[in-house]
Amino acid sequence: MDIRTIRKLIELANETGIGEIEVKSGEESVRISRGGGTNPYVAPAAPLMQPVIQPAAPQAAAPAATPVAEKPPAISGHEIKAPMVGTVYVCPKPGAASFVKVGDRVKLGDTLCLIEAMKMFNKIEADKTGVVVACLIENEQPVEYDQPLFVIEV
Repeated sequence: MDIRTIRKLIELANETGIGEIEVKSGEESVRISRGGGTNPYVAPAAPLMQPVIQPAAPQAAAPAATPVAEKPPAISGHEIKAPMVGTVYVCPKPGAASFVKVGDRVKLGDTLCLIEAMKMFNKIEADKTGVVVACLIENEQPVEYDQPLFVIEV
């Protein structure tokens, strides 16, 4: 199976929101799975990522982001969660001001951030009107599906 076919299958899975797709063509087969399933293709990828992350000493600060993500239950409000896996951008371009910051008032439909997935930038918009009381992400941080991004006090 060529890479273009695989990319189209990934796009199809992302667009439709299906959890898993498997295609067999003769002796070739490919399985694409979203989420925490037991995908045989995920296990080999994890060791390849670790050497990049482990040598960098500043990465020790990354676990500090986890306690920040655990604070929202103490903060009352409506959580805006990531609708997809990707890289989050809190500003429209490098060096520009953030779309929103803590204390900003947002209206329904205001852009909060962008998530890049497969070279596509997706606007993440406020689904409620209120005040941003917590920003749980940093610029260019990888995010998972359903990960809290912002907390809005309605």
